[in-house]
Amino acid sequence: MPEGPEIRRAALRIDKVLRGREAQAVSFGQTHLQPFAARLSGQQVQWVSSRGKALLTRFANGLTLYSHNQLYGRWYVVRRGVLPRTHRTLRVAIHTHKHSALLYSASDIEVLTDEELPLQKYLARLGPDALDESVHWRDILALLTAPQFHRRSLAALYLDQGFVAGIGNYLRSEILFAAHVNPFDRPCDLSRRQLGSLARATLDLTRQSLATAGITNKPSRVKKAKRLGLSRQQYRFAIFDRQGEHCYRCQSQIERTEVSGRRIYLCGQCQPRLRAKPGEPAEL
Repeated sequence: MPEGPEIRRAALRIDKVLRGREAQAVSFGQTHLQPFAARLSGQQVQWVSSRGKALLTRFANGLTLYSHNQLYGRWYVVRRGVLPRTHRTLRVAIHTHKHSALLYSASDIEVLTDEELPLQKYLARLGPDALDESVHWRDILALLTAPQFHRRSLAALYLDQGFVAGIGNYLRSEILFAAHVNPFDRPCDLSRRQLGSLARATLDLTRQSLATAGITNKPSRVKKAKRLGLSRQQYRFAIFDRQGEHCYRCQSQIERTEVSGRRIYLCGQCQPRLRAKPGEPAEL
């Protein structure tokens, strides 16, 4: 599933071709949305942005198109009249004079009024967006110490969109590794210094991912890897999807485990567990 940075990059691409232009024709693949085609066709697109993993397209008549890519959805931006080569099912098409923004495969799509938008079930439960420049690391620190979050495992907390919006599987592993904290510890197990480091990493790596099209490894490592001729897949992440490879920091082997069916990667040496497992003492 694309994470917040990927959806924001898609929103920026779509905004570039739609903002300020007339949507000459809008169509929907889902029957219940088809009545909105006439209401949106001919309207000017005011802006396209994202909120967490949702993409929002605002029209001049006060309606907003909400879409969530889910696992398989994908937006394409193409010249009008040129369709991408794909076997996916077309769900939304927005055509200007020159371009088309096309959403394939996703089914979580709604057209909402200003009153309905904040009540939409996904948007209504979102925490602060890590890509929102007004969000400061101290805001994340406050959430980490809040009663509703501070006793939950970091592994679970960092996939909860009600905690921080836009973080998914790869960002979770990368953030926790960068902050030297174990996925199975809780915020209440960490020192104030560790919490501050975690709060900063939460924003820094999410925003780095947006700026670099998904690269969360340290720039110095990436630069060295490029000089060695390594592929993007080999240098993109510091820890995610690197099971069995050596940790960049300590050379220990990176481990992979699963939590609720979702994979997570860690270095046992760099991310020691503080919270004791049943029947064994905690590591201090």
